[in-house]
Amino acid sequence: MLGTHRPLPCGPVHRIDVKRQMGDGDLAAVQELLDEATAADAHAALDEHMWLDLVQGGRSGFAGLVAWEDSHDHPVGYAQVSRGSDSWALEVVVDPHHRVPGNTIGMDLVAAAARVIASEGGGHVHMWVNQPRPEHIRMAASVGLSPGRVLYQMRRPLPLGRSSRPPGPPLETRPFRVGSDEQAWLEVNNRAFHWHPEQGRWDLATLTQREAEPWFDPGGFLLHEDPLGSIDGFCWTKVHTEGDPPLGEIYVVAVDPDAADRTAHLGRRLVVAGLDHLYGRGLSVGMLYVDAANMRAVKLYVDLGFVVDHIDQAFVGDIPAGA
Repeated sequence: MLGTHRPLPCGPVHRIDVKRQMGDGDLAAVQELLDEATAADAHAALDEHMWLDLVQGGRSGFAGLVAWEDSHDHPVGYAQVSRGSDSWALEVVVDPHHRVPGNTIGMDLVAAAARVIASEGGGHVHMWVNQPRPEHIRMAASVGLSPGRVLYQMRRPLPLGRSSRPPGPPLETRPFRVGSDEQAWLEVNNRAFHWHPEQGRWDLATLTQREAEPWFDPGGFLLHEDPLGSIDGFCWTKVHTEGDPPLGEIYVVAVDPDAADRTAHLGRRLVVAGLDHLYGRGLSVGMLYVDAANMRAVKLYVDLGFVVDHIDQAFVGDIPAGA
């Protein structure tokens, strides 16, 4: 039996089922759609946080919206809303075969998602879009969302040349130890990202979720220790095997703010250590995401030979409470 849902009328041919819990059949159908979109866009169809909410669907604040057309036995679109501590996340995926002029699937899904958010008290909304196009701007504007934060996806070929390396010997790191490093890493991560709305609020459950993911490799989770054996920086890498070519990601990198003044260029050296690790895994392209407004970090990555491949953008705004 599928989770609780109710159809929302969206014109003569579309219906949208709102599901608070995803059954096996729901998940399989949505996964097929997401796989199609990922292949067409060369980019994961859902953000990682949203993906984890989908596969663990049923928690408070989750809703999956599945769009159907009468003549198709598979979903033609999917939207998801997930409530965070102080805002809502919204993402929308349309079947690549249905992205044609005049098709309103995306607009219908955004409108239905806005109604879900309004029915639960409304609030601030972030809708993330990969490589935004005019139709995304129209979808966002239809529910009162405006362009906000921009993320750069940056890439560079591997291996690093000598000119990109900082002076001195390679940085000594060790792999993350599952079962013993979690609390110390969380403290460093949350101090380093205290300003960040997502990364700075990790807890043990968030980290444990990542450790359970198929891509997780503690050998690529590189920790640097100070002379007393405390973690003072890290570079967590991730391998994306689905692309052509596969990509090696600098997933998260940070230096403990308490160590920044006494550890020169540790952030740069950690990125280099991560890229060297990825090259050792057989990857020929390194990539990372960085907030476009973080000019210091952008300059570091440009100095290391990264260039912008594409952008992601958040559309933000407040949806009022409603019935």
